[in-house]
Amino acid sequence: MERWIAFIQRRFYYGWAIVGLAMVSMSFWFGLRTTFSVFFVALIDHFGWSRAETAGAQSVSLLVYMVMAPAVGILVDRIGPRNIVLTGTLLLGAGLLLCTRINSLFHFYLFFGVIAGAGVTCLSIAPFTVILSHWFEKKRGTANGWASVGMGLGTFLFVPFIQSLISFHGWRFAYLILSVLVFTIPLPLIALFLRHRPEEMGIVANGVTPVAGLEKESWGGEKKRWDAGPAVTPEKGKIRDLMKTRRFWSFLLFPATMVLGVYIVIVHHVKYLVDLGVEGIWAASLFGATGALSAVFRIFWGWLSDRIGREITFTLGGSCFILGILSLILFQKNPSPSFLWFFAFFFGAGWGSTAPMFMSIAGDLYKGRHFGLIYGLLEGMIGIGAAAGSWVAGYIFDQTQSYSGAFTLAILSCAISVLLVWHVAPRKFRRTEPTPSL
Repeated sequence: MERWIAFIQRRFYYGWAIVGLAMVSMSFWFGLRTTFSVFFVALIDHFGWSRAETAGAQSVSLLVYMVMAPAVGILVDRIGPRNIVLTGTLLLGAGLLLCTRINSLFHFYLFFGVIAGAGVTCLSIAPFTVILSHWFEKKRGTANGWASVGMGLGTFLFVPFIQSLISFHGWRFAYLILSVLVFTIPLPLIALFLRHRPEEMGIVANGVTPVAGLEKESWGGEKKRWDAGPAVTPEKGKIRDLMKTRRFWSFLLFPATMVLGVYIVIVHHVKYLVDLGVEGIWAASLFGATGALSAVFRIFWGWLSDRIGREITFTLGGSCFILGILSLILFQKNPSPSFLWFFAFFFGAGWGSTAPMFMSIAGDLYKGRHFGLIYGLLEGMIGIGAAAGSWVAGYIFDQTQSYSGAFTLAILSCAISVLLVWHVAPRKFRRTEPTPSL
């Protein structure tokens, strides 16, 4: 295997292989997140649980993610990503297998929310943002955009596929197939090809010169020199200083508020459309198309942000997100298929701006030995936003028998997120001078 890796390394920069692994892993991470919307319909129909109760399992999963993401970020750099990611993959597969035995709400919360939720954290954006930060400097936005394509692909591939399995074979069989796929695709690929840093292979990160880009650490290893400006991570023991700054809290809150709106939509819109007379398989296929569009736009937004800046890019994405939700609301008043296609396009475009900007802005501002912890804290806040969005939309519906208030909240949270990213101002800290690429 090392011989094959050496051959690949001679042909192209191995960091792009890491991007590919991140893409596959994140497709399973987000595939699990988004297929919840179709399991949500099936489990409500089977057990008769309320929407808030059923959505609570997703909230539990996201709260577990909130707790684990900082730990995963730290452990990736301390003990290496392979041990962390492989352990999580095994745990995810086991949790999904246990989901075939769900007979109560407690089982659903435990098997899906806690066990699978803990495992999938290790395949998520949290560890791979840390890993990719070691491999890319100049083309960070582009690399993160390609890696996060997996989130769109996971939605595109898994949502209609799982809906078909549920329609023809039942939700228990669908969980079984998901478990088998976890054990047969990401597990062996990660075991064979995942590498932590380019220095392990005798190369330097994309965009860093061999002479200026490396320096020895006191413990005898090698690390990149992080020199991206005054937002760079403080020295050991000074994380508390960052937490005293308004910029750092805006940095933590802008993804959380955006994701709150995202999860209001992705968890509940399939049920919303089914209630309005749309067939489940058609609603799931539309969701899959939304995911495919988001995958394309993740590449585009990542590329664009390297050229026109993160703030403008995120603002454009947020505007698309709001237009998508407005189309969803208008469909209730005028059930024209055109509004559904407008929703798929604009929501997919706006959703596609999220992960590449979260990853790239974090890399622009906070780097170095504490980056794993800082990005883990960011993902923890995202977990809070996602958990809140999943549950609060169900609660609003249970109280009002309408999703109008929930969708309005999603629009508001998006607008707040855009304002916060302008306060974070990553343009002030990005390295803009030309550097040679590998």
